[in-house]
Amino acid sequence: MYIEKNMFDNIFNTVMDIKEKTKDNMNARKDLKIICNHPELELDERRSNVMPKTVYTLGKEQKRRVCEWIRDLKFPDGYASNLARCVDMMELRMHGMKSHNCHVFMQKLVSIAFREMLSEHVWRALTE
Repeated sequence: MYIEKNMFDNIFNTVMDIKEKTKDNMNARKDLKIICNHPELELDERRSNVMPKTVYTLGKEQKRRVCEWIRDLKFPDGYASNLARCVDMMELRMHGMKSHNCHVFMQKLVSIAFREMLSEHVWRALTE
């Protein structure tokens, strides 16, 4: 369960583009230039290492819609705790989720939450 919680945190924070919580940073982008052939993800060195927006992150309005959707979710008693308590609408992020709630989100809700907001190939990779 704790491995799944760590996976959830990494995936959710990367998709929601939470600063200081995502694995997508300057060093990772520099490594991409050396290891992979993904020019759309490489740093723009002419603009002082500006990181271009990726296809697997959401914009501010999309993050707001996801957080509002999670805040309004209702579950049967005993299935999952109240996820509305974990949503921070000011910073558009989640915090304090227990491992069971992360399990429920990864198994049941990830496919619904990001279906309309991510491109098809990114959504398929997340849900498989």
